[in-house]
Amino acid sequence: QVQLAESGGGLVQAGGSLRLSCAASGRTFSRLTMSWFRQAPGKERELVAGITWSVGSTTYADSVKGRFTISRDRVKNTVYLQMNILKPEDTAVYYCAARQGLVVTSSTGLYDYWGQGTQVTVSS
Repeated sequence: QVQLAESGGGLVQAGGSLRLSCAASGRTFSRLTMSWFRQAPGKERELVAGITWSVGSTTYADSVKGRFTISRDRVKNTVYLQMNILKPEDTAVYYCAARQGLVVTSSTGLYDYWGQGTQVTVSS
């Protein structure tokens, strides 16, 4: 069992930055992949970025490449999402998710654990 707790959301102006954190606990993570998803009102949940816990390989959605960076701290068991040059279209609830496996996937059904979500609102 893995427990995930997100933090760091909030309200920011366009062009600003936020850093989201996802603290993980409950089991060893060497064979886990951790990802950030987001869901805007009326839209499907979409993959933002993912990282493999052991090697640190990363994957990004095209819409955030060059602006967002995912990283992990294996001592603190925490995954981060640094979000820069934020745009109003980045407004959504952001979720941390974990899956057993070494590949980042955009299929929400393949993730075993989810956090409660944190709201990010970008004003124009």
